[in-house]
Amino acid sequence: MKYERVAITDEAIKIVEELKAKYGELIFHQSGGCCDGSAPMIFEKEDMYLDDSDILLGQLAGVNYYMNQDQFEYWKHTHLTVDVTKGRGSSFSLEIPLGVRFIIHSRILTEKENKVLNNL
Repeated sequence: MKYERVAITDEAIKIVEELKAKYGELIFHQSGGCCDGSAPMIFEKEDMYLDDSDILLGQLAGVNYYMNQDQFEYWKHTHLTVDVTKGRGSSFSLEIPLGVRFIIHSRILTEKENKVLNNL
């Protein structure tokens, strides 16, 4: 069985597809920085600088999902599901002008998931 760290809801996929049609290649990033804190943000691929401190957690609707390694240390024992909700966030994420924002729902990894994903 294949275990994944991240998933996405059908409603969020619709927003991602709309953004891909408008902007082309995209990237998700969850930094834990300012603005909306640890909310997932989506950017045009070329507008986001990644370095060795960014970890690829998976791909959602054809978009790579990265998290800064410092933030990952807090979240490595959780499964994240990207969803969308009405309301404008305060970030620079591309969905904000649509009147929605991405959010995450999290749950603790099962013992089996933790063993496979975190080598425990």
